[in-house]
Amino acid sequence: MYNKEDLSQLIHIVQKHDLIICSDEIHCELILGNYKHFPTASISNDIADRCVTLMAPSKTFNLAGLSCGYAVIQNADLLLQMKSASKGIVPGVNVLGYTAALAAYQHGNHWLNEVLSYLKDNRDYVIQFLNKYIPNVRTTCPNATYLMWLDCNQLNLPSNPQTFFLKEAKLAFSDGSMFGPGGKGFIRMNLACSRTLLESALTRMKNALQDK
Repeated sequence: MYNKEDLSQLIHIVQKHDLIICSDEIHCELILGNYKHFPTASISNDIADRCVTLMAPSKTFNLAGLSCGYAVIQNADLLLQMKSASKGIVPGVNVLGYTAALAAYQHGNHWLNEVLSYLKDNRDYVIQFLNKYIPNVRTTCPNATYLMWLDCNQLNLPSNPQTFFLKEAKLAFSDGSMFGPGGKGFIRMNLACSRTLLESALTRMKNALQDK
């Protein structure tokens, strides 16, 4: 997560080069622990005028597929540009998606708090397991989202780690190289699953590495 200092550095670049910001904050409610999300547009009125903030309840409340994402745009001219650019591409709001989003935002807090607690426990379990059984797979302790980066560069695998674990452990991780050159040798794990499934996945990782 970006703190205010991180955002301030970004804002300096934006203002220096007179840029528009498209800030995807769809994961902003999935915070694991005592941290705070700072919307990019909240930094200053000038930044808000340059900002298109993308939001949706789909990640937080598991509503993917209902097409209930939205954009928050303060600048009227920028809003008109967005509407013009999306004509024929982005449909209008569908009733089911709108109703589901409204229900989630109005009545989903208790459920969300339980989900965040579960995700935090899953995150901690992964870190403990890796430290104990696969110390050559390194990771950080993410403070948000249900996606976790695993650094496999020290494993000396015969192939790309995503390919290796798919073939040897039947686990379909995301390939880190999809996200740019800096992701080479990394995989991305999804923690939004039952503990039983997570335990099984990690055990299969461990066994595949022992057998290589």
